[in-house]
Amino acid sequence: MEKGYLAIVLHAHLPYVRHPEYEDALEEYWLYEAITETYIPLLLMLESLLEDGVDFRLTLSLSPTLASMLVDPFLQQRYLNRLERLIELGQKEIKRTRLQPELNTLARMYSRQLQNVHAAFLNRYKRNLVQAFKRFQTLGKVEFLASAATHGFLPLLAVNPAAVRAQIRVGIDHYQHLFGQRPKGFWLPECGYYPGVDQVLMDQSIRHTIAETHGITRAQPRPKHGVYTPIYCSSGAAVFGRDPESSRQVWSSVDGYPGDYDYREFYRDIAYDLDLEYIKPYIHQDNIRLDSGFKYFRITGKTNHKEIYVPEWAENKAELHAENFIANRQKQIEHLASVMDRKPIIVAPYDAELFGHWWHEGPIWLNGLIRKISAEQKTIRLITLSEYLAEHPVNQVATPCTSSWGYNGFHETWLNGSNDWIYRHLHQGTQVMEKLARHYPQPEGLTLRALKQAARELLMAQASDWAFMINNGTMPEYATRRTKTHLLRLNRLKNEIEGRMIDEEWLATIESHNNIFPQIDHQSFSTEAY
Repeated sequence: MEKGYLAIVLHAHLPYVRHPEYEDALEEYWLYEAITETYIPLLLMLESLLEDGVDFRLTLSLSPTLASMLVDPFLQQRYLNRLERLIELGQKEIKRTRLQPELNTLARMYSRQLQNVHAAFLNRYKRNLVQAFKRFQTLGKVEFLASAATHGFLPLLAVNPAAVRAQIRVGIDHYQHLFGQRPKGFWLPECGYYPGVDQVLMDQSIRHTIAETHGITRAQPRPKHGVYTPIYCSSGAAVFGRDPESSRQVWSSVDGYPGDYDYREFYRDIAYDLDLEYIKPYIHQDNIRLDSGFKYFRITGKTNHKEIYVPEWAENKAELHAENFIANRQKQIEHLASVMDRKPIIVAPYDAELFGHWWHEGPIWLNGLIRKISAEQKTIRLITLSEYLAEHPVNQVATPCTSSWGYNGFHETWLNGSNDWIYRHLHQGTQVMEKLARHYPQPEGLTLRALKQAARELLMAQASDWAFMINNGTMPEYATRRTKTHLLRLNRLKNEIEGRMIDEEWLATIESHNNIFPQIDHQSFSTEAY
């Protein structure tokens, strides 16, 4: 009999990047890399666990923006085109490195991996990765959490309660459209909790969510068991807390597993090393060098001199790190069980894209972890959050504190001197949508289309990604442009709706470019009961 539980939670998210107006859209490469390096490897890992009869549980969230891109035929075809160019590059690399045995071995490995991904995408999954993921929920192995429509950072949108309600309502409706059922749990973007958001979740029949560690440890009254059991808010929603120890071992740039010197070096790619003329067909059409995924070096150490990557060493290290993670969790659970009046739960949430994309060996580590927990020990049982609440329905009542998993644990990543200008415009935009929802309760025809698009544009402007990118200095011009473009479209739509002079041709163009949430209800921004 187990002494405690481990809930592994993977949050998969990318901002909505779909640019049919460009022949080669730079930002769409984020999606292509994540499909090849994270989402398909994760699906193949889950398939292998099923085939081998391994009993497992996993919690996943696919953000609505990511899921919308994954089911979009236009982006599916663009991804396939990119993948086939990389397969062609693989053949060229095998030829180029034929006199360099170590590099040639790696070129052949990457070529095989790309061909396997190609076969899985086309033949096994018929291009629809969301449907492939859905199967595991049907089988009871994976619980999928809903999330906010465009990953809006809810604590900073809460100046207008309608903005929070709309992000949650549209996200849940999208989940129901994809999965054919209402969700039980909800991923708060960036683990952004504030007192009161739990009531909005409960109004939509959401039973549980996750907060950052100090959101629970600083709750009032102080929880008796810290983050190792959930707490109930006065609304009735359960809030689980992130375990700091399991997070540190995976996330920490100093102590975390991904920094091991035997693992593959992420920042060394042939796209930057080789002559432009050779690599030109496989980078952006404007000669912007982009990662190809062909990375031949290992981390080696804190040095510019990198040694050749040895997959066998990395795989062995991933197995050792899985064993180490389990041993540490066993000690942790045994200690907690000895001082608690119930079995503890360790909640370990991570960005899904860490596994495979940022940390190449992450899927190997996760696969080994799940298999070893299933077969080699009795202390820990994998569990989903809903299963835990079903087994342990009685928990302490407390109010979590405002928190996030961003830098320093609160809001400064998304609200600082570089990006604070965004919010007055977002708040004004919400007021615009509230007014439109109130004045046009049952529109028809072109007016209805315009109202739906206005709601889409505001939701996309609210994405937390833009403030994050501005703060980090990663493509801040693009993030600024996206924010301004969506808000300008919202205001033009408002003026055309109110003036009864809707430009149908322009509306059709932006509908085709930003076609997310086809069933959206603009009344999601209504102040009335939903």
